[in-house]
Amino acid sequence: MLRTIITACLLFISALPLFAQTVKMPPYLQKGDTVAIVATARKVAGESLDPAVALLKGWGLHVVLGKTIGKEDHQLAGADWQRATDFQEMMDNPSIKAIWCAKGGYGTVRMIDRLNFTKFKQHPKWIIGFSDATVLHSHLNNLDIATIHGIVAISVARATPEAIDSFKKALFGDKISYNLPAHAYNKEGKATGELIGGNLSVLYSIMGSASEADYKNKIIFIEDLDEYLYHIDRMMFNLKRNGYFKEVKGIIIGGMTKMKDNDVPWGHDALQIVQDITKEYNIPICFNFPAGHIQDNRALIMGGQVTLDVTAEGTKISFN
Repeated sequence: MLRTIITACLLFISALPLFAQTVKMPPYLQKGDTVAIVATARKVAGESLDPAVALLKGWGLHVVLGKTIGKEDHQLAGADWQRATDFQEMMDNPSIKAIWCAKGGYGTVRMIDRLNFTKFKQHPKWIIGFSDATVLHSHLNNLDIATIHGIVAISVARATPEAIDSFKKALFGDKISYNLPAHAYNKEGKATGELIGGNLSVLYSIMGSASEADYKNKIIFIEDLDEYLYHIDRMMFNLKRNGYFKEVKGIIIGGMTKMKDNDVPWGHDALQIVQDITKEYNIPICFNFPAGHIQDNRALIMGGQVTLDVTAEGTKISFN
């Protein structure tokens, strides 16, 4: 009898990982659902969102513009409390099925601590954006809720058809996978894990805060824009010295766009900097993934399970 009890206990313990908390995927959209467009950071004029509104309506969705659209507080789309209140109302409104960031820039970190996610955790919905929205991705992924890293509303007019198609697939729950050509800096290997990350500068800025990402056993995506090359080196070394690259199972490098240099050149471009700092790690690393501050900004499910398979022939990235 004792042996039976011990055996049963051991079987229960061995099965515990199966009951571990997993990331919650918000409900995918259906025709007739409503999407809210809000400004969490930089100010944005309502007419600049016309292409985004037309796109959603063309997919059979309804659109609500937040109170922050058209607001102005110097660079920002209203005061911090106004942007937080707008976002909170959209999170708590059961008729809103997704929240799409109108624009990036800077400012989301100024309002994140004003938000109450109690209702949202019970009834999550898709939060969409990139760049400054990395604050939201990281914070919500820490709450075990998946988000969509994809185009912001203002970028619809210049986004590639591939970027828009991937955004639609992410919203409506169609399978997402990408096949990429080989890159000279790639490191071969295969790994499956939860995808986290976003804009490198934002990830760097939220380290040590409640929004900091948990890197352990994750696959991290990184992109950036308009930084001095030595800044890229400094931020990457910070992640390295904090041990994050030892913890992750793989790295995906997106667009490193419009980088700047000093009068005395740094001597390496952004991809060379990243490659030099990460080359010692025995994990798959993919360079030049089409996401970030580029027209071909493909959608990624942050918090979703992704398989990264890097070979000499190329890279395949698929969401499970």
